Amino acid sequence: MDWMRMLAYITGTVDQELLLRNEYLAAENRILRAQIKGRLLLSDAEKKTLADIGYRLGHKALEDVANTAKPDTILGWYRRLIARKFDGSKARRYPGRPRIAPELEDLVVRMAKENIDWGYDRIVGALANLGHTLSDETVGNILRRNGIPPAPERKRSTTWKNFIRAHMAVLAGTDFFTVEVLTLRGLVTYYVLFFIHLESRKVEVAGYTPHPNELWMKQIARNVTMDAWGFLGNCRYLIHDRDTKFTDSFRAIVKSGHVDPLKLPARSPNLNAFAERWVKSVKDDCLSKLILFGETSLRHALRQYLLHYHAERNHQGKDNVLLFPHHASEESC
Repeated sequence: MDWMRMLAYITGTVDQELLLRNEYLAAENRILRAQIKGRLLLSDAEKKTLADIGYRLGHKALEDVANTAKPDTILGWYRRLIARKFDGSKARRYPGRPRIAPELEDLVVRMAKENIDWGYDRIVGALANLGHTLSDETVGNILRRNGIPPAPERKRSTTWKNFIRAHMAVLAGTDFFTVEVLTLRGLVTYYVLFFIHLESRKVEVAGYTPHPNELWMKQIARNVTMDAWGFLGNCRYLIHDRDTKFTDSFRAIVKSGHVDPLKLPARSPNLNAFAERWVKSVKDDCLSKLILFGETSLRHALRQYLLHYHAERNHQGKDNVLLFPHHASEESC
């Protein structure tokens, strides 16, 4: 019967080791719990774990080891766990109207931002055209939730960003950039004046000069506002910075061509971002890679770059397409 004594010895040794482990973990748990100030907050998943083990352990054993919560509390969690299984909450329908889909709410917000004079009823009608049925009260709640005021207030507080978005088709920007040109007299700084139509991104270089005086600016204004072929013929507004080269006489001539010049606030290049971005493009893609000898070289480089910019360069801001691609008939000639 030696094997029976050996089995009893091994069983006793394992039981003794388990008791010592449990005693150590209980003591460690009490020490750690004593160092935690205030109430210990548990998640529902943590409560569920303790409740399941505590129920199987029993009330008497819990009194010896439980320090996170009282034994009655842990068993109470278990009773609520059982009750929740049979309360039908998974199939329960909550009262009230269903929530608006996030995509539909985004559409309402977009309509209000892009059409500053649209009231609630107008937005409801536009949504109905797209197959969505909403009440004017729901539209009003959505706009209030997103911090968008009613139409009368939106018209009086239009942001510059919203103004540009609403007038892209009739809005142009203008700006200068400088280029160093090598001449017989050494390096000469040339000022290049260009115009950009914001919606189509079409660019026209209006002139090059080392001396952009008032007479030169007035002639440029006449050129771009000429009937039939002036670059600003289809534009209603022209935005420019506060550079003193944009003189009052320049602005007056532009205005006489039925284009309102809009002077930007000081130190705000982002408000003429399309023009600023074109300057970066022409310098990075063209001018920084060339040594220009005289004004003729500058004219040729910019003329060739404009052809590339309009017909061969993809534009990420326009869905990565070509602005004015060559027709097949032109390519075959």
